[in-house]
Amino acid sequence: MAEVLEQEYKNFIHSFVEEDIAPGGQFEGMPVHTRFPPEPNGYLHIGHCKALMIDFGTAEKYHGICNLRMDDTNPAKEDTEYVDAIQEDIHWLGFDWDDRFFYGSDYFEQTYEIALKLIKEGHAYVCQLSAEEFKANRGDIGVPAVSPWRERPVEESLDLFRRMRAGEFPDGAYTLRAKIDLASGNFNMRDPVLYRIRHVEHHRQGTKWCIFPMYDFAHPIQDTLEGITHSLCSLEYEDHRPLYNWVVEHSGLPAHPRQIEFARLGINYTVMSKRKLRKLVEENYVSGWDDPRMPTLCGLRRRGYTPASIRDFCERIGVAKTPSTVEYSLLEACLRDDLNAHAQRAMAVLRPVKLTITNFPEDIAENFDVENNPMDENAGTRKVTFSRNLWIEEEDFMEEAPKKYNRLFPGNEVRLKGAYIVRCTGCRKEGERVVEVFAEYDPETRGGNTPDGRKVRGTIHWVDANNCADAEIRLYDNLFADPDPDGGDKDFIECLNPNSLEVLTACKVERLLENAEAPAGYQFLRMGYFCVDNKDSKPGKPVFNRAVALKDSFKK
Repeated sequence: MAEVLEQEYKNFIHSFVEEDIAPGGQFEGMPVHTRFPPEPNGYLHIGHCKALMIDFGTAEKYHGICNLRMDDTNPAKEDTEYVDAIQEDIHWLGFDWDDRFFYGSDYFEQTYEIALKLIKEGHAYVCQLSAEEFKANRGDIGVPAVSPWRERPVEESLDLFRRMRAGEFPDGAYTLRAKIDLASGNFNMRDPVLYRIRHVEHHRQGTKWCIFPMYDFAHPIQDTLEGITHSLCSLEYEDHRPLYNWVVEHSGLPAHPRQIEFARLGINYTVMSKRKLRKLVEENYVSGWDDPRMPTLCGLRRRGYTPASIRDFCERIGVAKTPSTVEYSLLEACLRDDLNAHAQRAMAVLRPVKLTITNFPEDIAENFDVENNPMDENAGTRKVTFSRNLWIEEEDFMEEAPKKYNRLFPGNEVRLKGAYIVRCTGCRKEGERVVEVFAEYDPETRGGNTPDGRKVRGTIHWVDANNCADAEIRLYDNLFADPDPDGGDKDFIECLNPNSLEVLTACKVERLLENAEAPAGYQFLRMGYFCVDNKDSKPGKPVFNRAVALKDSFKK
């Protein structure tokens, strides 16, 4: 894989890395060492996937290593459920961290000691401005910030900071701030907060700690302690880079990682804020984090997306410095390309109506050999049975057909896929609804051939009514009706698509699908690509999710 990437693709991150590992570079002779640091407060989504691919992929390209580190410095919404799910998603995509699995909380003691060092050296102080006072004293462009506790004596700050750790003060009573530059044009450098008091139980540390480091302080220390060479992160941290470097330089640790920023992934018709995704889950707008309409990796996996399709998507969009929004249809196209090459073909009737071949013997069934996948010469064939009684799609018959309708109507001929040509002779109705269609077959046209050379324009699929299984099939559309549900002052909940899911419960599928197991994917002829639902499908009661249509049908 690394060799393929090396030949095919290089981005600006690769250029920086090559500069650093070249003779005379700051990491000459060292292996490239990256890290992926997700916060375990939700499930990974397609946006995280881009970062994941960059972190693990860059290390892979240069034969280096990548750590997995849970950024659990904020204890409020972190949970082991998310930790387990993140690991599962990364493995599913084909990446591994070997024995390099860490938690940010592993470094709480070392981070605390570095904070003490900063205080002793005059680079940090304890401040007692409230959050509102802190905001009011930040200053403005050309107006310096104000910090009345900046000259607090070192010994007093040390004493207060130790007592903060001991739990003597309530939340918000004190913070530890870096002493950098109150007049800096970069507001991140105006004596930023390094530690805050939070009496919250941590998912791993319990109640051992009641002070927690801010991400901008903890992250560079963690990178440095792990010997990271390249800290690759999203573009919003570009303005934080001077603070990252300041922390590294003042930590007293020997390593000096290089931070490089890239633009986040944006996709239309979706949201990728974990806060908003959590709201969709907690307020039951979706069935869970793995709802197939969600942009989470577990939701995409349940819908039928493959690791290869998602990796292909991330490689196609590339790595840029400028934010942009990608069409959801590109993600669908990547899946369609992968499934077209690898998915087994099968026939399924989603909205069935009976087709009776009146001149076919009642007590006979024929077998046809059908290709499993014409795109794969090694896929082989399967046997499909044919009898007098079949199921066809409701939409494949019209009693009064418009011009250019090439399917069944009285007097018209169609090919039954892989079987015979039949001519429609009529129908039976109950009220206004057609419940049975009648046709006669031409026994000379086995396999759909026309030895007399006559033209038959329509081909429809079918299922043998005497040898099929019932199935539930779920048709998914985009979760949001608005292409930009995150834009402006919109309430993203009001942008939800009320027709994002249609459940069909009386579908007929080939018998071989009766006990299909996830993650098997199929192309249902003429209907799209479907996969076995990995949660609700049971032996004898299969449930299939439509992963993607055969063609780009995404609403513009």
